[in-house]
Amino acid sequence: MRDPHRQHVSEDPAMQLAHLTTRPPHLVQALAALAKRADNQAAARTLIDELSGITVLVARKFTNERTADGLLDALHLTVGCISLGISQANIPEDGDAQLSFLLHHGAEYVFQMGFRHIKELSGLPYTAFVSDFDSDPYIQQRDIKVLFAEICRADPAAAWQGDDIYRRELQDRQHNQHVVACAKWLRQKNFSGPVKDPDLDANAVIAIAVIFAIAADGRIVARVGQKEIENLIQRVRAAPPDIEAGWNALLKKVPSQYHPILREYMNQYRDTIIKKILSKTRIKTVITELQNFYACSELEVDYD
Repeated sequence: MRDPHRQHVSEDPAMQLAHLTTRPPHLVQALAALAKRADNQAAARTLIDELSGITVLVARKFTNERTADGLLDALHLTVGCISLGISQANIPEDGDAQLSFLLHHGAEYVFQMGFRHIKELSGLPYTAFVSDFDSDPYIQQRDIKVLFAEICRADPAAAWQGDDIYRRELQDRQHNQHVVACAKWLRQKNFSGPVKDPDLDANAVIAIAVIFAIAADGRIVARVGQKEIENLIQRVRAAPPDIEAGWNALLKKVPSQYHPILREYMNQYRDTIIKKILSKTRIKTVITELQNFYACSELEVDYD
């Protein structure tokens, strides 16, 4: 029996917004448009054959073509991957436009478009920590499979947000890529010579450079030892520096494409670790915090 107290639920603005912002996978929207077209039998047979073939191939490579669950999972991945290809094609989010695009290029081509986006996304750094481990072929294939499942799994009968997940993941990884590129540049310009360690904690490199720039001594510091941090703290406490001048001097040395990244760290540190460095907090306490949360593996511990 319907609950009389719930009769106005549909009028709730939040519920209306949820209804407007959820939609089925793009492939499903295209197929719905096809169902409304006259003389659609030939196009429907072609699409069914293509989708069946793609699903079997996906099952063989990613799920299990010998079980019903494996084939169903492969179908969901096929629906989502084609939907991702459609979503990235810069066409109107309209069933007829999506159908025209699908019929013009063919389902296999659109599926390959979607999968290419997954492969390109997997090539961007998941985090700002880089190691030789990332170039291992097994790890690379595993990452592609994980992203494929996370973004492309789409139930044809349910709402799909795979393109939104892809967009957010792309933004995050592109940001990581910029952070890594900035850190690599700083390492090359390290005052005592380039840092050639294959492992790279990009966040830590930038943190060190930003923190040491407050001394305004003209050095770019990308790798540091414990004694150097102690000396920095003692110097800036003895003669409080012009922090903004030091940071501006660093920015003038660094290519402009890295300025947004550096400013982001400067804004974060201005009222946090920089204040603590300049305060009366015990030096050992500050160094411990730097080692744990800022310099991390890019800090060489000289002694305990």
